[in-house]
Amino acid sequence: MPTYEYKCLNCRRKIEIFQSMKDEPKKHCPICDKNTLKRLIGTGAGIIFKGSGFYETDYRSDSYKKAAQKDKAPSSQIKKPTETKKKAKES
Repeated sequence: MPTYEYKCLNCRRKIEIFQSMKDEPKKHCPICDKNTLKRLIGTGAGIIFKGSGFYETDYRSDSYKKAAQKDKAPSSQIKKPTETKKKAKES
């Protein structure tokens, strides 16, 4: 849920209110107790990455990528499921 900035036209104070995007804009000022609150248009917020993992998989260094390639088994050693089934049928 985003935080919206409001300004009271009566007392001229700015307040921030945490509310859902679906909620109607607030009109009642909790400071001066008047219905003169106006929601301000802000510049928006930046992207916030929460949790772990996005940087570990998306932005690896070249040295990490080279080490990961060495750890992988060559494709000739990996048996495909169809090859295994064919050998079983032949036996």
